[in-house]
Amino acid sequence: MKLLALKPGESVLDMGCGAGSIAIPLAQDGHPVIAADFSPAMLGTLDAGIEYYGLEELITPLELAWDDDWDLVGPVTKAVDVAFASRSVTTTNLKGALAKLDRTARRRCAVTMVANSSPRYDLHVMNAIGASVTCSNGFVYAFNILIQMGALPQVSYFESPRRDTFDSLEAGVTDFSRMLEHGNEDKIDRLRDYIAQHMIENPHAGEPGSKGVPQGRYMLDHIRKVRWAFIAWAPVSAPRP
Repeated sequence: MKLLALKPGESVLDMGCGAGSIAIPLAQDGHPVIAADFSPAMLGTLDAGIEYYGLEELITPLELAWDDDWDLVGPVTKAVDVAFASRSVTTTNLKGALAKLDRTARRRCAVTMVANSSPRYDLHVMNAIGASVTCSNGFVYAFNILIQMGALPQVSYFESPRRDTFDSLEAGVTDFSRMLEHGNEDKIDRLRDYIAQHMIENPHAGEPGSKGVPQGRYMLDHIRKVRWAFIAWAPVSAPRP
C-alpha cells in the first residue's frame, strides 16, 4: 500500500483482490475501489467484509478474470486513477494483462510479482536437503514488456516473512512434502531428517496465524522469506474514442 503512493481520494482497481486484504484498508482510507476477482468464493468473503466494515459506498465487487473480454465485463477505459494487481497476475498472456491495467488507469499502474522461487517453496529447506528449485523470472518479462510498450517501469523489492507451523514431525513432513516435485520426490527422507533437527516449540501455538487458522505446536528455527518485485509505471495508452 505504501509503494502504491496513492493520493487522497484516488480511485483504484484492485485486480485479483481475493478476500479484500488490500481493498478493505484502501476503502477505509477513503479510496473508492473496484475489487475484481475471478473467484465467486473470494468475492463472497469480500462481501461479508464490506458489510462488516460498512464499506458498501466505497467498494464495488466485480467478478472478472484476466482472460475475460474487459470491453464486455471489465471496467471501462480510464475508469480509475490507479490500477494494480498484487501477487495475482495469473495468466498465460502477461502482455495482455499489463495492457489491460494500463488501459484502465489514468495516473498509475502497478503489479507485484514473485522475484525468486514460488511462495510455495522454502528456499532455505530446499537448499539444505539438496533439492532443485526453479526460480521465477516473470517479473523480468513484465519489465521488458512494459519497456516495449513505451513505459518507464520502476522496480522496488521487498520480502515478506512466513512461518509454517505444524503439530507433529509427520504433519510437518506431510506439509513440506508439497515442495518435493519436479524430480525432488526422492528427497523425502532428507526432508524428514531436516525437520526433525530444526523443529522447535511455537510460542504462539493455538493463536490465529496470518490466514486466521490456529497455529501448530511446532515451527522451524528459521523464518521463510519470499522476495517480491513491485513494478510501477505511468500509463502509456490513450483513452479510446
